[in-house]
Amino acid sequence: MLRLRSLGMSIFIVLLSASTAFAAPDLSRVQNFATNVIQVLVTIAGLLAAGFFVMGGIGYITSSGNPENLDRSKKVLVYSSIGLAICIGALVLTGIVSDLANQSFR
Repeated sequence: MLRLRSLGMSIFIVLLSASTAFAAPDLSRVQNFATNVIQVLVTIAGLLAAGFFVMGGIGYITSSGNPENLDRSKKVLVYSSIGLAICIGALVLTGIVSDLANQSFR
């Protein structure tokens, strides 16, 4: 048990004292990957929000004065607009961070 513990501690110390890698990471590739992933996710979320807008609009039109259906459709429209605003904000924030990173790492 003592040998296993000392072996674990020695491996831990070796890993902590390891030098950094000699190959510098290509930050532009990482940045492009992150930007592409966020753009795809925002596109998917935008399509979902558009679908929920249509669903809420149809529910609003076909509620026929039923207060429960009318309230549910209003909530769908409000929540889908909030989600779409968050997605657009994420896209704008990604662009800002990307521009700042480009300026910092030149």
